[in-house]
Amino acid sequence: MIYIGLTGWGDHPDVYDEHSSKQDKLKDYAGHFPIVELDASFYAVQPERNMKKWVAETPDSFKFIVKAYQGMTGHQRGDIPFESKEEMFKAFRLSLTTLIEADKLGVVLLQYPPWFDCQKQNVDYIRYCKQQLEGLPLAVEFRNQTWYSDEFRDRTLQFLKDEELIHSVCDEPQAGEGSIPLIAESTHQGVTVFRLHGRNVAGWTKKGNENSWREVRYLYDYREAELKDLVPVLQKLDRASDKVYVLFNNNSGGHAAANAKTMIELLGLDYGGLAPRQLDLF
Repeated sequence: MIYIGLTGWGDHPDVYDEHSSKQDKLKDYAGHFPIVELDASFYAVQPERNMKKWVAETPDSFKFIVKAYQGMTGHQRGDIPFESKEEMFKAFRLSLTTLIEADKLGVVLLQYPPWFDCQKQNVDYIRYCKQQLEGLPLAVEFRNQTWYSDEFRDRTLQFLKDEELIHSVCDEPQAGEGSIPLIAESTHQGVTVFRLHGRNVAGWTKKGNENSWREVRYLYDYREAELKDLVPVLQKLDRASDKVYVLFNNNSGGHAAANAKTMIELLGLDYGGLAPRQLDLF
């Protein structure tokens, strides 16, 4: 089964009811999509009160794809705000308790940075992350092309299979070493993740502060023909895994929701168990 959603629920005006408050954004979102990527967890380990609130605001079948805290994947600059790495992983695990108990955890997404290249030290670190998060469904997303070079591609995929790690397949700009090709291969029978970052090559490589960089990096509106080209890719992954979580991350210009809905139509999907929409109440 293919489940389609967006990264985050706070920047998609197309899905909000005009009478809703800012606090109702997730409730409105859950009336349109069955999954969401929780990206707040990348910037800080989330307190229990937040997780309980988000669980309460979503239907029973709703799933969260939780982005791993940045200190765990090597994005953190400077010292981590924990006494040790082990304490950091422990805190992150504990923050997932509410989602796990509610059966709303889809996967934990370990997205490694562009400078995390294919070398033994980094392979060992992925194993370390798995050990610290043992028992959780873990998806791995690379941002360095060396993992998929002719020399390492097959071994990368076999490593993920051997470690029972979920492959995060990406559609993104092809902009040198800091981007990866679309490798439509599943490494886990249960789940595959597919994330769409857009195809804005100039924006992908643009330098600047974090806010201005993010404003252009994911600025892209997929044409319907481009989405149609991706339909057989998703169908292939669907045959290889029980679940495929598809996440549109092209949020900068507000295009993600419309693109995701087009893909739902192209695949002929009809999700039951979504949250009731305001207009459906009358």
